[in-house]
Amino acid sequence: MKEIVRAWRHIPQRYSLIGSKCSHCGKVFFPKRVLCPECRSKGDLKDIALKGEGKIHSYSVINTPTDDFKLIAPYVVAIVELIEGAKITTQIVDCNSKDVEIGSEVELVFRKIKEEGDDGVISYGYKFKLKE
Repeated sequence: MKEIVRAWRHIPQRYSLIGSKCSHCGKVFFPKRVLCPECRSKGDLKDIALKGEGKIHSYSVINTPTDDFKLIAPYVVAIVELIEGAKITTQIVDCNSKDVEIGSEVELVFRKIKEEGDDGVISYGYKFKLKE
């Protein structure tokens, strides 16, 4: 039951990129924060809808994954710097890992994250793909 409650509570973060922008220093963060990690200002953070576009800042190709991800290996995990300035760790999908480069432009997509339980409940969330 705890997992169901947690899943429902995290739905806004799974299906949209909502970050925080500090009214004091102007920095943008994802996920949302209540305290600015840059200037330590508290309570001056406003929600901001992130556009879901950016560039690959760094990446790694995972060839030997955990059991949960064996079926999709090899796959790419990257740190993407969004156009608003926030950085996000995400999987890069729908491409050959050899096509991924630092500086490649990417865009938000929604994909299957995992399938849970005997009923096969599918959880979706954000990932990124190379821009065409």
